[in-house]
Amino acid sequence: MGDKATLFETGRFVQPSGEEPTRDEAAEAAEEARRRLRAEAGDVESMSVLGAMLLRRGDLDGAEPQLRAATAAGDRAAANNLGVLLHQRGYPEEAAGWWRIAAVAGSAAAAHALGRHHRERGDEPAAEYWLCQSAEQGHALGAYALADLLEHRGDADAAPWMRAAAERGHREAAYRLARALDRRAAVGEGEIGPDPGVDTETPAGAQDADEAEQWYRQAAARGHRRAALHLGAILEKRGELKEAGRWYLTSARDGEARAACALGFLLRDAGDTESAAVWWLRAAQDGDGNAANALGALHAERGETQTAERWYRAAMDAGDDNGAYNLALLCVEQGRTAQAEQWYRRAAYAGHREAANALAILLLQVGDTSGAEPWFSKAAEAGSVDAAFNLGILYAGRGEDRVALQCYERAAAAGHTEAALQVGIARLREGDEAAAERHLRCAAGGGSAEAAYRLAAVLDARRPAVSEHELGESSLNVKTECEEWYERAASQGHRRAQVRVGMLAAARGDVVEAARWYRAAAEAGSRNGAFNLGLLLAREGSEPEAAVWWERAADAGHGRAALRLALVYARRGELAEGQRWADRAVALGPAEVSERAGRLRDALHEELSA
Repeated sequence: MGDKATLFETGRFVQPSGEEPTRDEAAEAAEEARRRLRAEAGDVESMSVLGAMLLRRGDLDGAEPQLRAATAAGDRAAANNLGVLLHQRGYPEEAAGWWRIAAVAGSAAAAHALGRHHRERGDEPAAEYWLCQSAEQGHALGAYALADLLEHRGDADAAPWMRAAAERGHREAAYRLARALDRRAAVGEGEIGPDPGVDTETPAGAQDADEAEQWYRQAAARGHRRAALHLGAILEKRGELKEAGRWYLTSARDGEARAACALGFLLRDAGDTESAAVWWLRAAQDGDGNAANALGALHAERGETQTAERWYRAAMDAGDDNGAYNLALLCVEQGRTAQAEQWYRRAAYAGHREAANALAILLLQVGDTSGAEPWFSKAAEAGSVDAAFNLGILYAGRGEDRVALQCYERAAAAGHTEAALQVGIARLREGDEAAAERHLRCAAGGGSAEAAYRLAAVLDARRPAVSEHELGESSLNVKTECEEWYERAASQGHRRAQVRVGMLAAARGDVVEAARWYRAAAEAGSRNGAFNLGLLLAREGSEPEAAVWWERAADAGHGRAALRLALVYARRGELAEGQRWADRAVALGPAEVSERAGRLRDALHEELSA
């Protein structure tokens, strides 16, 4: 019948919600002595109170005669407590008989006990009747038990009784009411039970969330550890970390492993890793897989791989699939590919989508394309954006561009930057510039340098034709949006964007800025950057340095740079070297360069043969 203390009743008081009053032991002993004297003198109330005191202390033999005597004299509280005593002795039917007598006499506690007795025996109609009698008399336990019975049956009338029990101080009712409000806030439904005075201008979901927090707070204040956990989570999400930590601590001290784990993460984020580890250890030892994973990660960061592996295995034993996934990652770092595949498979079969994606990548790396595809598909179906993108790459590699594009679009819709880039490129090929621009903007906004460059190129192509600079650039004096995107890509190290920004700067007459970007591109391996930097230096009168950059560009296959070198050496009178670079320019092209270089080579050959 639950906590026996919640059923005690005397003619003068009923123990509230399972909480015993704290009294001085000496005063209590004196009270018991006074009650005993009065009971011996035949005082019925004293018999009842004395019986309740002895019952509470566990002295069933001493309590029973007192309670029977008071019951025989018509004391309903004694009848209820006699029922409690008999129930503890293992005589439930006899206990029910006395509860019935007390309940008929108006005892709410007895009606509650009798209702629970009938429910345990499967007689729900009788249980509902007596629990309703108890609840209607304002008995918190009766209201809660009635709500629980109705809720189990799916009866909508459960909600107001759960609320009534919560309002009367029942902490489990307050917690369950909060959970129901929380769930409804997530789906934005209406009210639970009567709630007068609600601000109808506030969205229903927000009302529910606010009220749920109030009930969590009430239950937590009464010592409900799961309510304290949920209250801490609400406060943490809102950024009130100090108060969240206090409630997590309260819950953790009461034995809630999830609260200990959450407290560990709060401490870690605050920079106190050692204290975090203490709480994670406590939670992990109580079977919290998330805490075991956190300990594993902590030890892995410290290079303590054996300890990390032990905690990852503990997480798996606790039923946390992340343990297998993290153990696989650890094996990959150590080069233990076979073991990594084993753990990835275990997590993937359990439904871990990132493990399925990682397993597919591992299989691809060893050439098992047919084995990789179903795992990519499974992960993508489970919501892995990376898997959808990887599946697109797999199909594109087979030449199945239409299916690949579908996969890219799926990943792009979920915010995958590289997928958005691929969709943008595909739309450009199809000539759908509007769709291409939309996807390129998404990818560029997500940090893709290539997308920023391609977006800039799309915008650049729309600019009106103007006179060309010697370097092939228009002489605009203001920055446009396309230049801003070029600069964003350039600042991320995109070499072609760096060259383009340099050319735009040169077109504006900003030689210093142009040289800076050309040099950055050239040093990163761009042959166009090296060639243009050479042109800029040559104009500034630094032909020897220009030749150095032209040589770098020519060695990388730049025909025009080779032609420039041929001309430089020809002017210096180094005809053989000039002829060598002219030969190289002929080979590299393009056609116009090859033609000019061919004439120069022939002229140098004639000069050398003269």
